[in-house]
Amino acid sequence: MLTLPVKNMGSNPGSAEPAGCRKVITTAGKEKIMNTSPRKSMLLVDDEQIILQSLSRDLASADRNLDLTVSGSGEEAIAMINAGSFDLVMTDLVMPGLDGFQVLKAGKQKDAQTMVIIFTGYADLDAAVDALRLGADDFLQKPCDSDELLYRISNCFAKQDLQRKVALYENILPICCYCKKIRVDQNQTDQSKGRWYSMEEYLNAVKKVQITHGCCPDCFNNEIQKL
Repeated sequence: MLTLPVKNMGSNPGSAEPAGCRKVITTAGKEKIMNTSPRKSMLLVDDEQIILQSLSRDLASADRNLDLTVSGSGEEAIAMINAGSFDLVMTDLVMPGLDGFQVLKAGKQKDAQTMVIIFTGYADLDAAVDALRLGADDFLQKPCDSDELLYRISNCFAKQDLQRKVALYENILPICCYCKKIRVDQNQTDQSKGRWYSMEEYLNAVKKVQITHGCCPDCFNNEIQKL
């Protein structure tokens, strides 16, 4: 599938497209959003070789930043997931042996931020609900329009990038470089309104840690020298 780039939308703050994506026009004249972030890896799972070949061709021609791996069974897919790492797993639901639900569980157990799309030829509402309850990020029915498929994949990558950024900032603790107070931005959209705590206040009020006071060897020696 030929795609014609319109413009890179990743650096435009006012853009409606997710960061790291661009808007493209397909040969059918439709707009869709494609990932332009650093390379992504995807595992495509289906027991029908003709579907693997068709989807692989569409994906390879639409996004050159995608490292695509294919698997013809649930057993092989789970072995690949356990042995490696994938940003996205797209799996058929109904397969001989281990099915798409088990592939979904394996992907999420390996890394909760792995995106998983379930696709199936059976229009079963209960299956869709079960997939979403198990953590699937999307559910598609076969046959699926290639433009719609690429759009869903791009949305998954955009969602994943956002989750990773949130996880990164959750591990950062803002501390004043002068007084060493700690800022807590809980329930605050404006960081300037976050509350500043002393170390003891933070441990006691926020982390609910009971504090006892002592004296470390360095401070003890310093105080002795002052006497």
